[in-house]
Amino acid sequence: MSITRFDEPAAAEFRADVATWVRDALPKKWQTSRASLTPDEVQQAQREWDAALHTAGYAGLSWPSEYGGRGFGPIEELIYYEESSRANAPDGFGRIGRVLAGPTIIAAGTEAQKAKYLPRILDASEIWCQGFSEPGAGSDLASVTTTAKKVDGGYLVNGQKIWTSFAQYSKRCLMLVKTSSDLPRHHNLSFLLLDMEQEGVDVRPIRQINGEEEFSEVFFTDVFVADEDLVGEEHEGWRVAMTVLSNERGTTEAATRLVEATAQIDLLNRCCASNSRLDAARLDDRRELLRWHILRSTEEKAAELDWFQAGSILKVQWSELIQDSTRLGLDSGCSVHRDYWRHHYLASKAMSIYSGTNEIQRNIITDRVLRVAR
Repeated sequence: MSITRFDEPAAAEFRADVATWVRDALPKKWQTSRASLTPDEVQQAQREWDAALHTAGYAGLSWPSEYGGRGFGPIEELIYYEESSRANAPDGFGRIGRVLAGPTIIAAGTEAQKAKYLPRILDASEIWCQGFSEPGAGSDLASVTTTAKKVDGGYLVNGQKIWTSFAQYSKRCLMLVKTSSDLPRHHNLSFLLLDMEQEGVDVRPIRQINGEEEFSEVFFTDVFVADEDLVGEEHEGWRVAMTVLSNERGTTEAATRLVEATAQIDLLNRCCASNSRLDAARLDDRRELLRWHILRSTEEKAAELDWFQAGSILKVQWSELIQDSTRLGLDSGCSVHRDYWRHHYLASKAMSIYSGTNEIQRNIITDRVLRVAR
């Protein structure tokens, strides 16, 4: 039976086990030289962490045991993220698969899809990307124009996605496509699982202002997706996409971002200029507030309550906290970490845009949580 509150004795016991394992498994180079690692070295450390998580059974804590997980609940999952945060552990390279693709396939996929994809998502031997954003759709996900035309045995996909993280490394893509020009909005979309390693897929990495290529444009020309890789009902992919976005904006994603924010604020507390210590302390207060919101949302989720209201603010909180932390690091951090702060400040600029812009999320809070009359 899963833990339902953080103050249960079982939660403390589980926390102690996780802390011991994370401390012993953390790569030495990550512990001693994280701030100076090259992008290739960071990726190598993330892949090694993926393997360690899988071997130790921490890769799918909240996945059902029949699909290779531990069958725990959101409390255990969050405890893991808290302890990995304290140890400044890396985020795995297969995170989109574990956090977005896997839970979506478990919730809405067929048994054949689960058997085919979940094992390689769990051990991160196949990297996944998410094909949602498009150049002409802006923040309106329902306006995607990439099409999937029905053909014998499947679909032919044509169009373009953009800002696709991990696309250049991915074997698979979970994507939302338009399958009808006649049906009404939100009922004209389908959700597909697409093989990225086939003819017609053109991945063009985007060189960012920080010099890295975390995102890509992806062009699809007559790319085939078999019928068995349709998730949910044809034309009803919007419902599946909402499952993905719920995970992307929810407690698990927020917990992984808490790991990142904690590492940065800890570094700020060690190296920022003395006249900026008060600003660093205020960021630490916001980090603790984010943690409290995550705990509250997770307990409601574990008790199978409606956690939407408590969780709706998480994405806005973590994205703006990381942006402000990196900005302070750039302004007042020590010279030793100047390159680190420059890199992470530039990378953080996109955080208030992806996973749905913060403006969209504030509109959702206004309409669905505060119920402010327009």
